[in-house]
Amino acid sequence: MALPVNGWAADDLPIAKRHLRGAWISTTLNLDWPSTGARNTKNDSERIERTKNELIAILDKAAELNMNAVFLQVSPEGDAFYESDIVPWSRYLTGSFGKDPGFDPLAFAIEEAHKRNLELHAWFNPYRVAMYTDTATRESLNIEKSVYKEHPHWIRAANEKLVVDPGIPEARKWVVDRVMEVVKNYDIDGIHFDDYFYNEAYIGELDDNDTFKSYNSGNFSNKGDWRRNNTYLLIKELSQEIRKAKAWVKFGISPAAVWRNKQDDKNGSNTKAGVPNYDRSFADTKKWVEEEIIDYIAPQVYFAFDNSYVPYGEIVNWWSNVVKGKNVHLYIGQALYKVNDPNYPDVSFKNHKAVEEFTRQHKFNIEKPQVMEASCLDLETFMILKKRKL
Repeated sequence: MALPVNGWAADDLPIAKRHLRGAWISTTLNLDWPSTGARNTKNDSERIERTKNELIAILDKAAELNMNAVFLQVSPEGDAFYESDIVPWSRYLTGSFGKDPGFDPLAFAIEEAHKRNLELHAWFNPYRVAMYTDTATRESLNIEKSVYKEHPHWIRAANEKLVVDPGIPEARKWVVDRVMEVVKNYDIDGIHFDDYFYNEAYIGELDDNDTFKSYNSGNFSNKGDWRRNNTYLLIKELSQEIRKAKAWVKFGISPAAVWRNKQDDKNGSNTKAGVPNYDRSFADTKKWVEEEIIDYIAPQVYFAFDNSYVPYGEIVNWWSNVVKGKNVHLYIGQALYKVNDPNYPDVSFKNHKAVEEFTRQHKFNIEKPQVMEASCLDLETFMILKKRKL
């Protein structure tokens, strides 16, 4: 039976002629690539071969599923999956920060992606330095090119992670330089950031009062506004550099779904999100779209239509209105990783209801002319039918 969507019968829905169908490939904690088994292979030639074969399998699956883009996490912790003069090799390649993996993973990924007509967007976490704050992690970071060693006064602890303080102008330049190294040296199709700007368990955890005093210069009476200006400057300055160097390279952000709740701002969405970007990540994502300093925005709408806090239809409608008339593409990140996952009790993502939910979401997207369709999915989606019986 066809599912009606906003009065449309399924067969009558308009056809979206241009889609972005992409998947995020996470390297943090070896979640997607390379596997921990590949990373820990002692023989270097075997490790390299296994790592390459794993990526080839991922890209083959992407092509089989009719994807046209992948978002590869190339700098998860102030490190590199590419040849860099600025940051050390990622520990997720070999088990050790700074150890040469014996090949250039990004160059290999670009070549293999392009063979399959897949765009490759280089995904950066701009400020994260390490996933942990323990003594062993800190000791492992005392190596050449590590920001932890070279600029210890930039480092803060927040949300049980080590991060760089976004309020320090030199730290912001460090982020821009890292990204531009990749833009200039590799044939990438895009640069991608996710929502880790001010990443705190609670507001103020970053402990940046001294930074505020040192760099505010009296321009902002409110520290929240100063923080939002810091993230704005990063995005604006990086956008200018990318467009100057390679105007065809797309620059996009994948923030949490909600900019602001209407109860806090009349321009916000009719939602009750606990961590809206503006208020918690200090990222004015709406402003970035309005000023067209990014090429696309891909909010992480990891919710069902009947979610009482962030209903899928409400937030997609809100973003559709934000991008209307702007030269910024809207893609929607969806959460197929929640299907039948016991950590997510939402009944809408269980068994046959999940099929109905995601079918409805895709049809809803197609109905919206501002949504460039887009299935921006976690890589786990690729194996979901094998892992979890629907």
